[in-house]
Amino acid sequence: MPANSSAILRRGLAMAAALPLLALAACGYGSQAKDDSPGQKVAAGAKKIDGLDSVKIGYFGNLTHATALVGVQKGFFQKSLGATRARYQVFNAGPSEIEALNSGSIDIGWLGPSPAINGYTRSDGKNLRIIGGSASGGVKLVVDPKKIKSLQDVKGKKIATPQLGNTQDVAFLNWIAEQGWKVDAQSGKGDVSVVRTDNKVTPDAYRSGSVDGAWVPEPTASKLVAEGARVLLDESSLWPGKKFVITNIVVSQRFLKAHPAAVEAVLKASAETNKWIKANPDAARTAANQQLQADSGKALPADVLDPAWKSIQFTDDPLAATLGTEAQHAVKAGLLQNPKLDGIYDLTLLNKVLKAEGEPTVSDAGLGVK
Repeated sequence: MPANSSAILRRGLAMAAALPLLALAACGYGSQAKDDSPGQKVAAGAKKIDGLDSVKIGYFGNLTHATALVGVQKGFFQKSLGATRARYQVFNAGPSEIEALNSGSIDIGWLGPSPAINGYTRSDGKNLRIIGGSASGGVKLVVDPKKIKSLQDVKGKKIATPQLGNTQDVAFLNWIAEQGWKVDAQSGKGDVSVVRTDNKVTPDAYRSGSVDGAWVPEPTASKLVAEGARVLLDESSLWPGKKFVITNIVVSQRFLKAHPAAVEAVLKASAETNKWIKANPDAARTAANQQLQADSGKALPADVLDPAWKSIQFTDDPLAATLGTEAQHAVKAGLLQNPKLDGIYDLTLLNKVLKAEGEPTVSDAGLGVK
Protein backbone atom coordinates (compact mmCIF):
# COMPACT_ATOMS: atom_id res chain seq x y z
CA MET A 1 0.00 0.00 0.00
CA PRO A 2 1.26 3.53 -0.67
CA ALA A 3 2.88 5.57 2.09
CA ASN A 4 0.51 8.47 1.50
CA SER A 5 -2.42 6.63 3.14
CA SER A 6 -2.51 6.45 6.92
CA ALA A 7 -2.12 3.03 8.53
CA ILE A 8 -4.52 4.08 11.25
CA LEU A 9 -7.23 4.94 8.76
CA ARG A 10 -6.67 1.72 6.84
CA ARG A 11 -7.03 -0.39 10.00
CA GLY A 12 -10.14 1.46 11.09
CA LEU A 13 -11.83 1.21 7.73
CA ALA A 14 -10.84 -2.43 7.32
CA MET A 15 -12.48 -3.33 10.64
CA ALA A 16 -15.55 -1.30 9.76
CA ALA A 17 -15.79 -3.08 6.43
CA ALA A 18 -15.36 -6.60 7.77
CA LEU A 19 -18.83 -7.13 9.24
CA PRO A 20 -20.86 -5.87 6.26
CA LEU A 21 -18.65 -7.81 3.87
CA LEU A 22 -19.28 -11.03 5.76
CA ALA A 23 -22.99 -10.32 6.07
CA LEU A 24 -23.31 -9.69 2.36
CA ALA A 25 -21.13 -12.55 1.20
CA ALA A 26 -24.07 -14.60 -0.02
CA CYS A 27 -25.07 -11.97 -2.58
CA GLY A 28 -21.76 -10.36 -3.47
CA TYR A 29 -20.58 -7.11 -1.90
CA GLY A 30 -24.02 -5.53 -1.72
CA SER A 31 -27.59 -6.71 -1.75
CA GLN A 32 -29.15 -7.04 -5.19
CA ALA A 33 -31.94 -4.55 -5.89
CA LYS A 34 -35.11 -5.92 -7.44
CA ASP A 35 -35.37 -5.96 -11.24
CA ASP A 36 -39.16 -5.86 -11.45
CA SER A 37 -39.78 -2.21 -10.56
CA PRO A 38 -41.48 0.13 -13.05
CA GLY A 39 -38.14 1.87 -13.53
CA GLN A 40 -36.63 -1.27 -15.06
CA LYS A 41 -38.72 -1.35 -18.24
CA VAL A 42 -36.76 -1.22 -21.50
CA ALA A 43 -38.34 0.88 -24.23
CA ALA A 44 -39.35 -0.88 -27.43
CA GLY A 45 -36.69 -0.54 -30.12
CA ALA A 46 -34.01 0.57 -27.66
CA LYS A 47 -30.40 -0.30 -28.49
CA LYS A 48 -27.53 -1.42 -26.29
CA ILE A 49 -24.80 1.08 -25.45
CA ASP A 50 -21.24 -0.02 -26.30
CA GLY A 51 -22.67 -3.48 -26.90
CA LEU A 52 -23.01 -3.94 -23.14
CA ASP A 53 -25.62 -6.30 -21.74
CA SER A 54 -25.66 -4.42 -18.44
CA VAL A 55 -24.15 -1.63 -16.34
CA LYS A 56 -23.81 -2.39 -12.62
CA ILE A 57 -24.64 0.56 -10.38
CA GLY A 58 -24.13 0.77 -6.60
CA TYR A 59 -25.65 3.07 -3.99
CA PHE A 60 -26.63 3.23 -0.32
CA GLY A 61 -30.15 2.89 1.02
CA ASN A 62 -29.78 6.41 2.39
CA LEU A 63 -31.45 9.73 1.61
CA THR A 64 -28.08 11.34 0.88
CA HIS A 65 -28.03 8.94 -2.10
CA ALA A 66 -31.49 10.03 -3.22
CA THR A 67 -30.33 10.86 -6.75
CA ALA A 68 -29.73 7.13 -7.18
CA LEU A 69 -32.92 6.15 -5.32
CA VAL A 70 -35.11 8.40 -7.44
CA GLY A 71 -33.25 7.58 -10.65
CA VAL A 72 -33.89 3.88 -10.08
CA GLN A 73 -37.53 4.30 -9.02
CA LYS A 74 -38.49 6.65 -11.87
CA GLY A 75 -36.52 4.81 -14.55
CA PHE A 76 -34.08 7.58 -15.52
CA PHE A 77 -31.08 5.24 -15.61
CA GLN A 78 -32.76 2.51 -17.61
CA LYS A 79 -34.16 5.01 -20.11
CA SER A 80 -30.74 6.56 -20.67
CA LEU A 81 -29.04 3.17 -21.05
CA GLY A 82 -31.49 1.95 -23.68
CA ALA A 83 -31.42 -1.84 -24.07
CA THR A 84 -28.36 -2.12 -21.83
CA ARG A 85 -29.84 -3.35 -18.58
CA ALA A 86 -29.24 -1.28 -15.45
CA ARG A 87 -28.36 -3.61 -12.56
CA TYR A 88 -28.23 -2.34 -9.00
CA GLN A 89 -26.56 -3.27 -5.73
CA VAL A 90 -27.35 -1.62 -2.40
CA PHE A 91 -24.60 -1.08 0.20
CA ASN A 92 -24.48 0.01 3.81
CA ALA A 93 -20.79 0.88 4.10
CA GLY A 94 -18.29 2.74 1.92
CA PRO A 95 -15.45 0.19 2.22
CA SER A 96 -17.64 -2.62 0.87
CA GLU A 97 -18.67 -0.49 -2.10
CA ILE A 98 -15.02 0.33 -2.81
CA GLU A 99 -14.22 -3.39 -2.76
CA ALA A 100 -17.09 -4.05 -5.16
CA LEU A 101 -15.84 -1.33 -7.50
CA ASN A 102 -12.30 -2.69 -7.40
CA SER A 103 -13.45 -6.25 -8.06
CA GLY A 104 -15.79 -5.32 -10.94
CA SER A 105 -18.93 -6.31 -9.02
CA ILE A 106 -20.13 -2.79 -9.80
CA ASP A 107 -19.04 -0.34 -12.49
CA ILE A 108 -20.35 2.96 -11.16
CA GLY A 109 -21.42 3.97 -7.66
CA TRP A 110 -22.73 6.71 -5.40
CA LEU A 111 -20.21 7.17 -2.58
CA GLY A 112 -19.25 9.52 0.27
CA PRO A 113 -16.07 11.63 0.11
CA SER A 114 -13.98 9.86 2.77
CA PRO A 115 -14.34 6.37 1.22
CA ALA A 116 -13.58 7.90 -2.19
CA ILE A 117 -10.42 9.57 -0.86
CA ASN A 118 -9.34 6.41 0.91
CA GLY A 119 -10.07 4.19 -2.09
CA TYR A 120 -8.13 6.50 -4.38
CA THR A 121 -5.07 6.86 -2.14
CA ARG A 122 -4.92 3.17 -1.20
CA SER A 123 -4.70 2.23 -4.87
CA ASP A 124 -2.10 4.92 -5.54
CA GLY A 125 -4.63 6.68 -7.76
CA LYS A 126 -5.28 3.70 -10.04
CA ASN A 127 -8.75 2.34 -9.24
CA LEU A 128 -11.43 5.01 -9.25
CA ARG A 129 -12.37 8.46 -10.50
CA ILE A 130 -14.94 10.88 -9.19
CA ILE A 131 -17.02 11.80 -12.24
CA GLY A 132 -19.89 13.83 -10.80
CA GLY A 133 -21.67 15.25 -7.80
CA SER A 134 -24.93 14.18 -6.22
CA ALA A 135 -25.69 15.76 -2.84
CA SER A 136 -24.63 18.38 -0.33
CA GLY A 137 -25.54 18.75 3.33
CA GLY A 138 -27.78 16.44 5.31
CA VAL A 139 -25.44 16.11 8.32
CA LYS A 140 -26.30 17.33 11.82
CA LEU A 141 -25.15 17.27 15.42
CA VAL A 142 -28.21 16.17 17.39
CA VAL A 143 -28.18 15.92 21.18
CA ASP A 144 -30.14 15.07 24.30
CA PRO A 145 -31.60 18.46 25.28
CA LYS A 146 -31.65 17.49 28.97
CA LYS A 147 -27.88 16.95 29.00
CA ILE A 148 -26.66 19.37 26.33
CA LYS A 149 -28.11 22.86 26.02
CA SER A 150 -25.26 24.64 24.21
CA LEU A 151 -22.27 23.81 22.02
CA GLN A 152 -19.96 24.19 25.02
CA ASP A 153 -21.94 21.49 26.84
CA VAL A 154 -20.71 18.92 24.30
CA LYS A 155 -17.40 18.80 26.20
CA GLY A 156 -17.33 15.78 28.47
CA LYS A 157 -20.23 14.06 26.70
CA LYS A 158 -20.50 10.87 24.62
CA ILE A 159 -21.21 11.62 20.96
CA ALA A 160 -21.69 8.96 18.28
CA THR A 161 -20.26 9.00 14.75
CA PRO A 162 -20.85 6.22 12.17
CA GLN A 163 -17.32 4.74 12.09
CA LEU A 164 -13.65 5.56 12.53
CA GLY A 165 -12.40 7.72 9.67
CA ASN A 166 -15.73 8.06 7.87
CA THR A 167 -16.90 11.42 6.53
CA GLN A 168 -18.89 12.42 9.62
CA ASP A 169 -16.22 11.14 12.03
CA VAL A 170 -13.59 13.33 10.37
CA ALA A 171 -15.91 16.36 10.39
CA PHE A 172 -16.69 15.94 14.09
CA LEU A 173 -13.02 15.48 15.03
CA ASN A 174 -12.21 18.66 13.12
CA TRP A 175 -14.99 20.57 14.87
CA ILE A 176 -13.74 19.33 18.27
CA ALA A 177 -10.23 20.57 17.45
CA GLU A 178 -11.61 23.97 16.46
CA GLN A 179 -13.16 24.25 19.93
CA GLY A 180 -9.69 23.82 21.41
CA TRP A 181 -10.53 20.39 22.86
CA LYS A 182 -8.32 17.30 22.63
CA VAL A 183 -9.41 13.82 21.49
CA ASP A 184 -7.29 10.85 20.47
CA ALA A 185 -8.60 10.13 16.97
CA GLN A 186 -8.04 6.37 17.07
CA SER A 187 -9.57 5.61 20.49
CA GLY A 188 -12.08 8.47 20.52
CA LYS A 189 -11.10 9.29 24.11
CA GLY A 190 -10.49 12.80 25.37
CA ASP A 191 -12.39 15.98 26.18
CA VAL A 192 -15.28 14.47 24.23
CA SER A 193 -15.91 10.71 23.99
CA VAL A 194 -16.35 9.89 20.30
CA VAL A 195 -18.32 6.63 20.13
CA ARG A 196 -18.19 4.89 16.75
CA THR A 197 -21.64 3.36 16.29
CA ASP A 198 -23.36 2.02 13.17
CA ASN A 199 -26.15 4.35 12.05
CA LYS A 200 -28.64 1.50 12.28
CA VAL A 201 -28.13 1.12 16.03
CA THR A 202 -27.44 4.76 16.96
CA PRO A 203 -31.13 5.46 17.80
CA ASP A 204 -31.10 2.49 20.19
CA ALA A 205 -27.85 3.73 21.75
CA TYR A 206 -29.38 7.17 22.21
CA ARG A 207 -32.59 5.73 23.66
CA SER A 208 -30.63 3.66 26.19
CA GLY A 209 -28.45 6.59 27.24
CA SER A 210 -25.25 5.01 25.89
CA VAL A 211 -24.62 8.20 23.92
CA ASP A 212 -25.67 11.78 24.60
CA GLY A 213 -25.91 12.75 20.95
CA ALA A 214 -24.55 12.06 17.48
CA TRP A 215 -22.89 13.73 14.48
CA VAL A 216 -24.68 11.81 11.75
CA PRO A 217 -26.17 12.00 8.24
CA GLU A 218 -29.83 11.87 7.37
CA PRO A 219 -32.10 10.12 8.00
CA THR A 220 -30.36 9.04 11.24
CA ALA A 221 -30.35 12.62 12.53
CA SER A 222 -34.11 12.96 12.07
CA LYS A 223 -34.67 9.51 13.60
CA LEU A 224 -32.94 10.77 16.73
CA VAL A 225 -35.03 13.94 16.73
CA ALA A 226 -38.11 11.72 16.58
CA GLU A 227 -36.75 10.07 19.76
CA GLY A 228 -36.63 13.43 21.54
CA ALA A 229 -33.21 14.77 20.51
CA ARG A 230 -32.79 18.27 19.12
CA VAL A 231 -30.58 19.66 16.39
CA LEU A 232 -27.71 21.60 17.97
CA LEU A 233 -25.71 22.24 14.78
CA ASP A 234 -26.21 21.73 11.05
CA GLU A 235 -22.82 21.02 9.47
CA SER A 236 -23.73 23.10 6.43
CA SER A 237 -23.45 26.22 8.62
CA LEU A 238 -19.70 25.56 8.90
CA TRP A 239 -19.04 25.70 5.15
CA PRO A 240 -18.82 28.64 2.71
CA GLY A 241 -22.15 29.02 0.94
CA LYS A 242 -23.50 26.29 3.25
CA LYS A 243 -22.42 23.66 0.71
CA PHE A 244 -20.13 20.66 1.15
CA VAL A 245 -19.93 17.33 -0.61
CA ILE A 246 -21.70 14.42 1.05
CA THR A 247 -22.20 12.14 -1.98
CA ASN A 248 -20.32 11.83 -5.27
CA ILE A 249 -20.51 9.56 -8.30
CA VAL A 250 -17.47 7.34 -8.83
CA VAL A 251 -16.47 4.89 -11.55
CA SER A 252 -13.73 2.32 -11.94
CA GLN A 253 -11.04 3.70 -14.20
CA ARG A 254 -11.10 0.44 -16.14
CA PHE A 255 -14.78 0.82 -16.96
CA LEU A 256 -14.44 4.54 -17.74
CA LYS A 257 -11.70 3.85 -20.28
CA ALA A 258 -13.51 0.91 -21.91
CA HIS A 259 -17.07 2.27 -21.94
CA PRO A 260 -17.23 6.09 -21.90
CA ALA A 261 -20.59 6.11 -23.71
CA ALA A 262 -22.18 4.04 -20.94
CA VAL A 263 -20.66 6.30 -18.27
CA GLU A 264 -21.99 9.35 -20.11
CA ALA A 265 -25.45 7.77 -20.24
CA VAL A 266 -25.46 7.28 -16.46
CA LEU A 267 -24.28 10.86 -15.89
CA LYS A 268 -27.00 12.13 -18.23
CA ALA A 269 -29.57 10.18 -16.24
CA SER A 270 -28.18 11.54 -12.97
CA ALA A 271 -28.41 15.13 -14.20
CA GLU A 272 -31.96 14.53 -15.45
CA THR A 273 -32.87 13.01 -12.09
CA ASN A 274 -31.50 15.97 -10.14
CA LYS A 275 -33.38 18.36 -12.42
CA TRP A 276 -36.60 16.39 -11.86
CA ILE A 277 -36.02 16.32 -8.08
CA LYS A 278 -35.72 20.11 -7.98
CA ALA A 279 -38.82 20.59 -10.11
CA ASN A 280 -40.88 18.00 -8.22
CA PRO A 281 -39.64 17.95 -4.61
CA ASP A 282 -42.72 16.32 -3.09
CA ALA A 283 -42.99 13.62 -5.76
CA ALA A 284 -39.22 13.06 -5.55
CA ARG A 285 -39.36 12.61 -1.79
CA THR A 286 -42.11 10.03 -2.25
CA ALA A 287 -40.16 8.23 -5.00
CA ALA A 288 -37.03 8.04 -2.82
CA ASN A 289 -39.06 6.58 0.03
CA GLN A 290 -40.69 4.06 -2.28
CA GLN A 291 -37.27 2.88 -3.41
CA LEU A 292 -36.07 2.66 0.18
CA GLN A 293 -39.04 0.42 0.91
CA ALA A 294 -38.38 -1.69 -2.18
CA ASP A 295 -34.72 -2.13 -1.21
CA SER A 296 -35.06 -2.62 2.54
CA GLY A 297 -38.70 -3.56 3.09
CA LYS A 298 -39.25 -0.47 5.25
CA ALA A 299 -40.18 3.09 4.32
CA LEU A 300 -39.39 6.12 6.49
CA PRO A 301 -42.23 7.66 8.53
CA ALA A 302 -43.21 11.24 7.67
CA ASP A 303 -41.75 12.70 10.90
CA VAL A 304 -38.34 11.40 9.82
CA LEU A 305 -38.59 11.68 6.03
CA ASP A 306 -39.81 15.28 5.79
CA PRO A 307 -37.15 17.08 7.90
CA ALA A 308 -34.39 14.85 6.55
CA TRP A 309 -35.32 15.63 2.95
CA LYS A 310 -35.36 19.38 3.55
CA SER A 311 -31.75 19.41 4.77
CA ILE A 312 -30.25 17.82 1.63
CA GLN A 313 -29.38 19.73 -1.55
CA PHE A 314 -29.06 17.80 -4.81
CA THR A 315 -26.38 18.96 -7.19
CA ASP A 316 -24.43 17.82 -10.25
CA ASP A 317 -21.43 19.80 -8.95
CA PRO A 318 -19.04 17.53 -7.02
CA LEU A 319 -17.97 20.55 -4.94
CA ALA A 320 -14.35 19.53 -5.45
CA ALA A 321 -12.87 22.28 -3.30
CA THR A 322 -14.71 20.93 -0.27
CA LEU A 323 -13.35 17.43 -0.90
CA GLY A 324 -9.83 18.84 -0.67
CA THR A 325 -10.76 20.57 2.58
CA GLU A 326 -12.23 17.36 3.99
CA ALA A 327 -9.01 15.53 3.16
CA GLN A 328 -7.04 18.17 5.04
CA HIS A 329 -9.35 17.74 8.04
CA ALA A 330 -8.44 14.04 8.04
CA VAL A 331 -4.75 14.94 7.91
CA LYS A 332 -5.22 17.39 10.78
CA ALA A 333 -6.94 14.68 12.84
CA GLY A 334 -4.04 12.29 12.24
CA LEU A 335 -6.11 9.89 10.13
CA LEU A 336 -4.46 10.57 6.78
CA GLN A 337 -0.95 11.54 5.74
CA ASN A 338 -0.50 13.97 2.87
CA PRO A 339 -2.96 12.40 0.41
CA LYS A 340 -2.10 12.88 -3.25
CA LEU A 341 -5.46 13.68 -4.79
CA ASP A 342 -4.27 14.98 -8.17
CA GLY A 343 -6.29 13.15 -10.81
CA ILE A 344 -9.07 11.98 -8.51
CA TYR A 345 -11.60 13.83 -10.71
CA ASP A 346 -12.47 13.42 -14.36
CA LEU A 347 -15.38 15.75 -15.08
CA THR A 348 -15.03 15.66 -18.87
CA LEU A 349 -18.18 13.65 -19.52
CA LEU A 350 -20.23 15.47 -16.88
CA ASN A 351 -19.36 18.84 -18.37
CA LYS A 352 -20.22 17.50 -21.82
CA VAL A 353 -23.66 16.52 -20.49
CA LEU A 354 -24.14 19.87 -18.73
CA LYS A 355 -23.17 21.84 -21.87
CA ALA A 356 -25.66 19.85 -23.93
CA GLU A 357 -28.37 20.78 -21.41
CA GLY A 358 -27.39 24.45 -21.45
CA GLU A 359 -26.16 24.26 -17.86
CA PRO A 360 -22.93 25.79 -16.51
CA THR A 361 -19.93 23.49 -16.28
CA VAL A 362 -18.34 22.58 -12.93
CA SER A 363 -14.78 22.72 -11.60
CA ASP A 364 -12.43 20.01 -10.39
CA ALA A 365 -10.59 22.57 -8.19
CA GLY A 366 -7.27 21.60 -9.77
CA LEU A 367 -7.65 17.95 -8.79
CA GLY A 368 -8.59 16.64 -12.24
CA VAL A 369 -6.74 14.36 -14.63
CA LYS A 370 -4.12 16.15 -16.68
